[in-house]
Amino acid sequence: MLSQIRPALVLLVLMTVLTGLAYPLAITGIASVLFPDQAGGSLIERDGKVIGSALIGQNFTDPKYFNGRPSATTDTDPNDPWKTVPAPYNAANSGGSNAGPTSKALIERMKADVEAATKRGKGPVPVDLVTTSGSGLDPHITPAAAEFQVKQVAAARSLPVERVRALVVQATEDRFLGVFGEPRVNVLKLNMALDALK
Repeated sequence: MLSQIRPALVLLVLMTVLTGLAYPLAITGIASVLFPDQAGGSLIERDGKVIGSALIGQNFTDPKYFNGRPSATTDTDPNDPWKTVPAPYNAANSGGSNAGPTSKALIERMKADVEAATKRGKGPVPVDLVTTSGSGLDPHITPAAAEFQVKQVAAARSLPVERVRALVVQATEDRFLGVFGEPRVNVLKLNMALDALK
């Protein structure tokens, strides 16, 4: 019996060390050398202080900043652990609302978002300013959503509209390899470029 248990235990320990320790450490080391920015979380710093990540959106409420997509992420209600409360861009609880098209709460939220968006711009409201992404963390908006907000941001900052529009054009990222995805604007990077203007 011991002759059967001993090889099994040796194999268990060996495979645990190889696949649970050596392999993850090797891959982490390789990633840190080849892709240091991505391996570190794609963090964005200003004046030596981390202010966000290029991969996770942020909740901007000041009219002098561009707004991103709404976020459906939640967190535990501090007053009742059986309930949740909205916690925009909560990376610890990534996910969509899973509310269907007949959900009264979803319809009311979208109506409120459309109402708020029409105060920031004129014309049809771009869909990504009123719909959440599947992860609830999307840091990007479409160029149309950025264009929709240009006049409001320019007015709030007392800047010429064309100057703000030029920043949006500069911040627009093209499709990956020219084929995959859609053109997009990283909201945090665009707002940082606004702050950098003299």
